[in-house]
Amino acid sequence: MTKASLYLGDDGLLVGQHEFAGGEVVVYSSRSPGKATPNEDAAAVIPLGNDSGVLAVADGVGGRRGGREAAGIAVKRLVEFIQEPVKGDELLRTRILNAIESANEDVIALGVGAGATLAVAEICEGMVRSYHVGDAAVMLVGQRGKIKFMTVPHSPIGLAVEAGFMDEEEAIYHEDRHLVFNMIGANDMHIDVGPSLRMAVFDRVLVASDGLFDNLMTNEIVDRIRKGSVVDILETLSADALTRMIGAVPGHPSKPDDLTFIVGRQGRRAT
Repeated sequence: MTKASLYLGDDGLLVGQHEFAGGEVVVYSSRSPGKATPNEDAAAVIPLGNDSGVLAVADGVGGRRGGREAAGIAVKRLVEFIQEPVKGDELLRTRILNAIESANEDVIALGVGAGATLAVAEICEGMVRSYHVGDAAVMLVGQRGKIKFMTVPHSPIGLAVEAGFMDEEEAIYHEDRHLVFNMIGANDMHIDVGPSLRMAVFDRVLVASDGLFDNLMTNEIVDRIRKGSVVDILETLSADALTRMIGAVPGHPSKPDDLTFIVGRQGRRAT
């Protein structure tokens, strides 16, 4: 079995490119511009043979002690549970759910009120399924820019947008955008499991922390990931998000934050 790749909170920039599930993925993780403390995001690329694997991004909840540790626990538990020998006919879905439950227990046991959000994409034989806790996100986008799937943030603002009570532009500037009502480290933590979807040849899957969605509108993200090589996507997406964070684009959202994302594609190379 190919070894998993972990990206844990670090003072600098972490970038990686991996063969994955018959295609390839790129990973980007950086500390918030001007921030003196370490990056509290974490990510994992967990391959399982030639056509399946798991992608994950965790984000330590700001304003709480132990956020970096909580995010690290979340991705480490996923690696541990997913790569352990399969017991009987146990499903990958079961191992993912058990890993998240175990991470929740471990973060609670820290006893410092730590929390983390988590987004997971399970890819198996060309099918994609999401699992998420909080406002880290999974998105599946077609080459022509159609959003085939996107998780709904576990936040008051996220639900307001989903229900049509608020548009995205209002939401991205809202003073309560940072609030979440579901996280790893909470006694009432729950896991939102998405549908199993077919991933077409030129589709892109994105797994990201909220640092991306707080600085770029959804249509801007879609436009940047829907075509081109995953390396080009990484360079463009990270540069544009960081430019917004430092306030260099007047009239656009700007919220400095740790930034972590994974972009993946299937085996056939896009031009």
